[in-house]
Amino acid sequence: MRVSRSAGRSSLDTRARVEPRAVDWFEPMVTLLAPEHRANPQVLYDRMREEAPVLHVPEWDEFVLTRHADCEAVLRDPRFSSNPGHRRLQVPVDDQDMRTQLAGTDSNVLLFIDPPDHTRIRRLVSKAFTPRRVEEMRARIQRIVDGLLDEAADKGEIDVVLDLGYQVPVTVICEMLGVPKEDRHLFHEWSAAATRLLDGIIPPDERVRALGGAMNIIAYLGDVIEERRAHPGDDLLSALVAAEEEGDTLSEAELRSTTLLLFVAGHETTMNLVGNGMHALVRHPDQLRALREQPGLIGSAVEELLRYDGPVHLTGRTATEDIEVNGFVVEKGMAVLTILAAANHDPAEFADPHRLDIARDPNHHLTFSHGMHYCLGAALARVEGQVAIGSLVSRFPSVELVTENVRYRDHFVLRGLEELRVAVSS
Repeated sequence: MRVSRSAGRSSLDTRARVEPRAVDWFEPMVTLLAPEHRANPQVLYDRMREEAPVLHVPEWDEFVLTRHADCEAVLRDPRFSSNPGHRRLQVPVDDQDMRTQLAGTDSNVLLFIDPPDHTRIRRLVSKAFTPRRVEEMRARIQRIVDGLLDEAADKGEIDVVLDLGYQVPVTVICEMLGVPKEDRHLFHEWSAAATRLLDGIIPPDERVRALGGAMNIIAYLGDVIEERRAHPGDDLLSALVAAEEEGDTLSEAELRSTTLLLFVAGHETTMNLVGNGMHALVRHPDQLRALREQPGLIGSAVEELLRYDGPVHLTGRTATEDIEVNGFVVEKGMAVLTILAAANHDPAEFADPHRLDIARDPNHHLTFSHGMHYCLGAALARVEGQVAIGSLVSRFPSVELVTENVRYRDHFVLRGLEELRVAVSS
C-alpha cells in the first residue's frame, strides 16, 4: 500500500508527524475486544497513541486513529463516507457485516448514507430535535425523572442503568413516536440485542439474537405506523408517515428504517450516558460533592461525563478519493476507524485527560461525532442526562454503590454498563 507524507503542515495538527505503521502486538478485534480492556480501555489507547497513533491494519485495509486532531479531521471531511459500500476491500457475502449488507439496499439507514439522501432524510427528522424543541420538553422530562426518584426513595435503592437511564429516554422516545405506555417494557431486550448489529462481524448466535431483536422492533413499529396512517396524531411518527405518503420525501423502506433508528438511538445512548456518568461520579466523590454543592455545573458536568466515559466508543468512515489527513494519505476505498473514546483522552487536546473534572472548559469532545453525521439527538441526550443525573445527585445526599464489581455490556460501538445499583438515602 502506498502511503505518502506532505511537505505542508495541517493547520489542525501542530505536533510531530508520524508515519502510519503496524505493530506486532496488535491483532484486530482480539486486542480491541479483550476482556482486560473492557473496564479501562484507556491503558490500551494510550499505548496505541504513543506507539502507532496512525495504526495501519493490513488485514482490514484500514487505519485506526487515536489522536483527537486526526479523528476530528476525518469526521468533519465530507469526502469520508459513512457508507461501507465504498470500501475497496472485497468481503465474501457470508462474511459481510450488517452495515455492508445494508449499503446495497433501499432502506437508506441514516447512519450509513451520504448526501443527497442523508440531507433529505435528516432535514425531515431534525425538526423534532432542535435545541428549542428539546428545551420545551425539559419540564416533561423532569416529571418523568421525579416519579422514578420517588420510587427509588421508597426502596432506598435504584439501578441507575435500568430504573433511570433506560426508563427516562425510552419514555420520551415512545411518547414522541406514539407508542402506548403499556408496551414500553417490551423494547429493552429487543434493543439491547439489535444494537449488536452496529459492532460489525459478531458470533453467529449473537447475530441471530441481534437480527431477532431488530425484527421484533420493526414488526411492532410497523403496526404503530399503520395505526398512524389510519389515525394521525400530533407526534413525530405521524409526521414521518405523512411525509412518506407524499411520495417524494420518504419512501416506505426509509420510513421503517428511520423509525427503527430513532427508537434505538433515542434511548440506548442516553441510557449509557446516565449509567457511565453516575459510575464515574460515585468513583470520584470529590466531583460528586462538587456537583451537589454547585448544581449549576450540571451542563459542564454532562459534557465531561460524555468525554470521560462516553456512550459511543467509535465510528468508521471510508475514503471516497485519496485524502491527506495531517500528513498521511488515506487512499480511495480504504477504511478509517476513529476511536472516539481514545480521542477524548488525548493529552494534546485535554489537560490531564484521565482526570474527571466537571468544570472542564474548554471541552471539545467527539462523543457525538462531528461534521454531517453529528448526532441528531445530541440536544435531547444532553437534556435527559442533565435532568436525570442532576436530579439524582441533588435529591439524595447519599448515593453509594451497592456492589463494586460492575460489568460493561458485550457491545463495542456502544459502551455501557449492564447495571449500576446504588443505595440512596435522604
